[in-house]
Amino acid sequence: MTVLTPTDFRNMRFVCSSPNARAFPAPEGPEIAFAGRSNAGKSSALNAICDRVGLARTSKTPGRTQAINFFESGPWRFADLPGYGFAKVPPATKAAWQALIEGYLSRRETLTGVVLVMDARRPLTPFDRQLLDWGSEFGLAFHLILTKADKLSRNQQVNALRAVEQAVSGPTAQLFSASKKQGIDIARKAIAHLATPDAAP
Repeated sequence: MTVLTPTDFRNMRFVCSSPNARAFPAPEGPEIAFAGRSNAGKSSALNAICDRVGLARTSKTPGRTQAINFFESGPWRFADLPGYGFAKVPPATKAAWQALIEGYLSRRETLTGVVLVMDARRPLTPFDRQLLDWGSEFGLAFHLILTKADKLSRNQQVNALRAVEQAVSGPTAQLFSASKKQGIDIARKAIAHLATPDAAP
């Protein structure tokens, strides 16, 4: 059975930016979504996992990603979703983003799993829990990435990961740091499993 390899991650290329469902690329191969609160480090994590500088746009300004950005490598496709939470945008724009994300997650037939990116210092915010609860209703599989782990002491990292693992049932979780290249191999294996759920972990 074909699985995602490190080469597949490195060969990821930008396909399109879709502000609405009509602009989505045709559903073809297995697709993994990357979701997370604004400024949780989602784009930086995606760049580090794919070993590609600038693949996903990063910004210190919350809410920079305003559409679903699609990337692909061979039969595999990643979808970078707009960040949710405290982005300084009009309420109507937030509502449009929410509708876009929920519509994608509930109706995208090739979606095989979701990588939920959370700041290790502030994991499982109400927004994160809402997405996990909502996604579970649709049978979505999740892998949780706790970014910016380098901002915590080793003991704090262990405690943060343990607290998340005890608070959720089903999703796998890990510590991650894009700047320190921490957790990249673990993330790739977890994502490969989400993309091919019937393959051996």
